Amino acid sequence: MVAQEDSLFAAPPMGEQERMVEAILFASAEAVTLAELQARLPHGADPAEALVHLRRRYEGRGVALVRVGDAYAFRTAADLGFLMRRETVEVRKLSRAAIETLAIIAYHQPVTRAEIEEIRGVAVSRGTVDQLMELDWIRLGRRRMTPGRPVTFVVTEGFLDHFGLESARDLPGLKELRAAGLLDNRPAPGQSALADDEDEASVGQSELFED
Repeated sequence: MVAQEDSLFAAPPMGEQERMVEAILFASAEAVTLAELQARLPHGADPAEALVHLRRRYEGRGVALVRVGDAYAFRTAADLGFLMRRETVEVRKLSRAAIETLAIIAYHQPVTRAEIEEIRGVAVSRGTVDQLMELDWIRLGRRRMTPGRPVTFVVTEGFLDHFGLESARDLPGLKELRAAGLLDNRPAPGQSALADDEDEASVGQSELFED
């Protein structure tokens, strides 16, 4: 009797779980977290294992299963991105102030407005912050446990997805930026000349985010 009850709640075969996860990811406009997959799949299913199998199955294909922060999504293979250029909506180029602010948040997060202004050496306008939030590239983080309890800013999963990053830890270091020609030896805004040690937290250059 116990064996019969167990069979009623047995998880689907892994191949079927893969199909379910695949269907959910393809149908979702946004990246889907592991917790969301677990909530949608039948009792006893293991979405984490299904994702591992799916990622292997899509290796070398035109579509790849990628991790975006704590979520997962299907994206066009990186080497085929040029094929999508005609279908891509042209986005208005960010101002230098917005680019610098975004770079500082990415490398220093969580960071307060006052800290951003200290690094840049100039005030941060509300319009600059609003523009980055409208793009869904930054969001409010936790408040600092300091006088006034100022809010902090952090980058979003949308930012990571746009720049093809799995997490903020994947941001390139100084030597990589210089080797790629994306960073020169000029001082970052509000800072002295950049040191040669690979300290990602010190990067504030706008060139990182320019096409």
